[in-house]
Amino acid sequence: MKYSDIPAIDPKREIWLDWLRLVACLLVMLTHSTEPFYLGGEGSLILTHTDAVWSAIMDVLSRAAVVLFVIASSYLQIPLRYSTKEFFRRRAARILPPFIIWTIVYALVWGEPIQNFKDLLWNFNYAAGHLWFVYMLIGIYLVMPLISPWAERVGKRELQLYIGIWLFTTIIPLIRVWLGGSAPVIYGPSGIPNPAKYPLWGEASWNSYGLFYYVSGMLGYLLLGLYFRKFVGEISWKKTIAIAAPVFLGGFAIGVFGFLRRVAVDSGGVFPVEGPVGLAALWETPWLNDSIGVAMMAIGWILILRKFNGSGRFYQKVILPVSKASYGMYLSHMLVLSVVSARLREMLKLGNDGLLGAWTTPVQILATAIISYLIVGLACVLIRKFPKIGKIIIG
Repeated sequence: MKYSDIPAIDPKREIWLDWLRLVACLLVMLTHSTEPFYLGGEGSLILTHTDAVWSAIMDVLSRAAVVLFVIASSYLQIPLRYSTKEFFRRRAARILPPFIIWTIVYALVWGEPIQNFKDLLWNFNYAAGHLWFVYMLIGIYLVMPLISPWAERVGKRELQLYIGIWLFTTIIPLIRVWLGGSAPVIYGPSGIPNPAKYPLWGEASWNSYGLFYYVSGMLGYLLLGLYFRKFVGEISWKKTIAIAAPVFLGGFAIGVFGFLRRVAVDSGGVFPVEGPVGLAALWETPWLNDSIGVAMMAIGWILILRKFNGSGRFYQKVILPVSKASYGMYLSHMLVLSVVSARLREMLKLGNDGLLGAWTTPVQILATAIISYLIVGLACVLIRKFPKIGKIIIG
C-alpha cells in the first residue's frame, strides 16, 4: 500500500491523545509490574534496599497513568457538545458493556466466584483492583454536565485560580503525614486499609467534608484538561522541554524520596521489611493520585505529548488501532500480566540473589510491562476487528 492510499484522518481528531492513551496504558502496566516488589507476605514486603529503590523509581515514574486518562476525557468532553441525555447515552454505550464483560471474567477466574458476585453488589472485585478506575470514571462523567455551562464561559484567570486552589489540596496528603506521623490503619469488611486521617480545616471524626473537600481529588484533572484545551496554544519544543522537564522531575523526586523516606523509617535500615497491607498504603502516600508529585508529572507528560501530532503510516497502522483498543487493554491486562510476572519471577528469581544480581528487579519489572503490553495490545486490536461483538468486548 502506498502512503497516498492510507485513509485520511478526521481533521478534528486530537492525534496527541492517541499517543497519550498508548503511554498511559504502558504506565498502568508498569505500575502493576512493580507492585509485587513491595506488596507480598502479610501484605507489604520489600526484600532488599535495592528492591525499595527500584520500586520507588518504577512506580513513581508510572503513577500519572490514571490521571492522564482523566485529563484526556476532560479535554475531549468539556464543555459538552450535546445534551446531557445524549452525553450519558454515548458514554454508557462506550464504557459499560466492556466493563460488565471483564468484571464477570475476573469474578469467574480469580477467587471464589459466588463470593465475588455477592461482593459486586457493593463494589468492584478486589482481586481485580484496577477496576476501581471505571467507578471513578463514571463519577467523573456524572459531574461533567454540572460544570459544563461554567466551562463554556470561564476565563483564563478564573480557571487558573481554581487550579491553584486544587494544586494546594494536592499537598494535603503530605501535610497529614507530617502532622500525624505514623497514622494508625483501620480496616473495613473488605480488608482494604484506610489510613486514619489527621483532621484539617473543618474535618472532624463526625465530618469529612472540610474546607477543600469539594475542590480536591480528580476534579482538578478535569480543570487541567479544560485549561489545556482553552488556553494553552502551540509551544515550541525548546520551551516545552524547558517547562516540562523541571516540572516532571520535581514531581518524580517528591514521589521517590517520599516513598524511600517512609520505607527507611519503617525498616530502620534493615531488610527485608514486612507488615500488613496498610503499611504499603502509608508508603504510597507520596504518589497518591491527588498528591502534588503526580499532578506535576501529569503536567509534564501533557506538555510533551501535545507535541506528538504526526499522522503518517506508523500512526495509522500502529498508534491509532492501539489507541482505539486502549480501554479494553486497561480492563483485560491483568489476566496476562499476572502470568507473565509469575513466569519471569520463576526464571530470574528475586532480589540481589537473582540471575542478574542487582539488575534482576528492574529487568523483571520492565520485561513484565513490555511483554504484557505487546501481548494485550495485539490481542485487543485483533478482537476489536470482529464485526459487532469486537467493540462490545473491547470498547
